[in-house]
Amino acid sequence: MDFQLSEDHLTTQKWVHEFAEREIRPVAPAYDEAEEFPWPVLKKAAEIGLYGLEFYMETLAADPTGLMFPICLEETCWGCAGISLGIWGSGLPLATLAYSGTQEQLTTWAPLMFGTVDDPKIGALCVTEPNAGSDVSALRTMARRDGDSWVLNGQKIFTTNGGIASVHVVVATVDHDLGHPGQAAFIVGPGTPGLRQGKKERKLGIRASHTAEVLLEDCRIPLENVVGGVDKLEAKMERARAKGPPGRSDALKTFEVTRPSVAAQAVGIARAAFEFARDYAKDRTAFGRPIIENQGIAFKLADMALEIDAARLLTYRAAWLSRNGTFEHAEGSMSKLKAGETAVWVTEQAIQILGGYGYIKDFPVEKWYRDAKIYTIFEGTSEIQRIVISRALAR
Repeated sequence: MDFQLSEDHLTTQKWVHEFAEREIRPVAPAYDEAEEFPWPVLKKAAEIGLYGLEFYMETLAADPTGLMFPICLEETCWGCAGISLGIWGSGLPLATLAYSGTQEQLTTWAPLMFGTVDDPKIGALCVTEPNAGSDVSALRTMARRDGDSWVLNGQKIFTTNGGIASVHVVVATVDHDLGHPGQAAFIVGPGTPGLRQGKKERKLGIRASHTAEVLLEDCRIPLENVVGGVDKLEAKMERARAKGPPGRSDALKTFEVTRPSVAAQAVGIARAAFEFARDYAKDRTAFGRPIIENQGIAFKLADMALEIDAARLLTYRAAWLSRNGTFEHAEGSMSKLKAGETAVWVTEQAIQILGGYGYIKDFPVEKWYRDAKIYTIFEGTSEIQRIVISRALAR
């Protein structure tokens, strides 16, 4: 077992950190205040090769350890989690195509999710509904077959890049009675009539990330746009009708493999807050000495460093397993649960170390605190992660 990152890992880590330091962190407060999608930052990322299908395929997917992606995510979220989601948000629909789609679908649609250096685009994965969050089986968006087409009708909420994406991958129900096997993901291409953005959400944190409602009103797409193909869907539903093994939904499969990536984002936020609080404690004096020399502050920082390292190691293990093995004991959920809750706790401690300064917008720790909270909620709440872990232990 080797805990040393490779030369490629270290070089890429430095490269992404420098981009985050130069292009992300300086503009983070402005985007947080404006709640606008960071198109100029995305274009700069595309110009240096950080954003684009080629980076996913040639750098991230080609890494046999699975660690390159969490390494990059930690650095960009160190800069700003909201802007980072603008850069990496297309990874969710891409993962759905990569893990559940056909090679032809991946080849056709993935490039349209990213566009070109001169004209970058983004993708969106539409899953959550007003009455279906953690319970994916309760989805009410319908996909009805009509000759050589599917007709989609429904309402999606809390969609990252919803309505502004070039390609939307929509999880919908074909047969309610079958539960997960009666669901599938559908590809809605650029400019398709019947798909439009609804309400854009105003959020506590990750405010540079675009989160919106997606409305589907008689949205007609070709039959071949069901992810994995029609034959795969029909075979899955036929097995379910015959009471065979049901399999997992495309959405749940995607979330399972992307949980270490979500964990890495939370680690990046936690690290940013820890470093700032540590440096502040070295400079801030009270009662004649730097406050880091007070045990109450020093022990707080020691615990923060400990929890961040533990979260990162769980994340790296889960990322390695997602590439090289399987999750035998819900290691992906463990990483996401630990990192998300660590980010919330560390950012709160950072505010406490800064005192009144931690509570005002002149200092960035209050933003990191707001950004951190979503990591105990989206892509599976902390409660859901504990259910997944406990079920794995009971097997």
